Amino acid sequence: MSKRLAILGSTGSIGTNTLKVVAAHADRLQVTGLAAGRQGDMLAAQARSCAPSWVYAASPDALAGKDLPPHCRVLTSPDELVAAVCADDVDTVLCAIVGTAGLRPVLEAIKAGKDIALASKEILVMAGALVSAAAAKSGSRILPVDSEHCAVFQCLDLHPRHELARVILTASGGPFHNRPEVDLSRVSVDQALAHPTWSMGRKITIDSATLMNKGLELIEAGWLFNIPEDRIDVVIHPQSIIHSMVEFRDNSVLAQMGYPDMALPIQYCLTYPERLPSPTVAMDFSKSLQLSFAPPDNERFPALTLARRAMRAGGAMGAVFNAANEVAVERFCQRNIAFSRIADIVAKTMDACANAPGKNLAEILAADQRARACAATA
Repeated sequence: MSKRLAILGSTGSIGTNTLKVVAAHADRLQVTGLAAGRQGDMLAAQARSCAPSWVYAASPDALAGKDLPPHCRVLTSPDELVAAVCADDVDTVLCAIVGTAGLRPVLEAIKAGKDIALASKEILVMAGALVSAAAAKSGSRILPVDSEHCAVFQCLDLHPRHELARVILTASGGPFHNRPEVDLSRVSVDQALAHPTWSMGRKITIDSATLMNKGLELIEAGWLFNIPEDRIDVVIHPQSIIHSMVEFRDNSVLAQMGYPDMALPIQYCLTYPERLPSPTVAMDFSKSLQLSFAPPDNERFPALTLARRAMRAGGAMGAVFNAANEVAVERFCQRNIAFSRIADIVAKTMDACANAPGKNLAEILAADQRARACAATA
């Protein structure tokens, strides 16, 4: 029987890679629904290719006049989207929406017992306690799509958690980490978008350059693997071949390796616990391969320090951290602030926003809005 998928964020890099995985395993995977933002032409083309039962565009006019397959419903509101991902014809929800838009549908899908293939870091960063509690109650599985967390997930599989000593997340370092001569106050948007390893969307690429992406992953790892921040380390690994490592209490370390290609972690999550043939390129150990590691420079790139502070604070501080960063990144991309001010704005917003318990979605969203207002003028 095919696994039935709802893909949130289908027109982004994760979404398009997911559809390639679905096409490679059409006998195992079936698309029930597609949701995206503004790219109506691309969304309609995807719908014609995989014939879902429904499509949703966050921008109301994105699908106006578009040629869609017969019997494909166009959802017109967030409430309809929530109902669709919770329906009986969905087994797994893959969430790859950047920002807060995926939080409510994912949380409701978890309550309905759906498995979640999670590529949106914001979900657990903002509402890790709510998501974890809901998953424990419903039996929903949270399967990490991020290459780093998927690597940890694979290394930990079948090992009892009490044997885990620490998680080691690898980071590419972005375009500036190994270039101390670069004046970060003068970095242009184009320079920040020139990632040396991965091809990603604009926001996540900027986050990689500041190491905010790794800060978000640090918080996410804490929730995914139920581990405190002082047992999660980050190392710079420019080659992006080792996607993360796990150290056990006997000091042995397991690492997951592979050429940088998001199709592999996506497929692993969608077909788990099976491993199927993959369209990705196999590692070639007949060729020379160098792997290097270095500690992050927390003085030039304070994102990890801020993320650890948010983890220790708990409550809604993760939502504040995430929202402030989103606003600061957008201000930088609009060329209103210097690259070096992104972390500064996040720190000032965290200072200014009193923490809330974050016991429900309303409190989380209220903290998010307060942080956005503060970061807009910081």
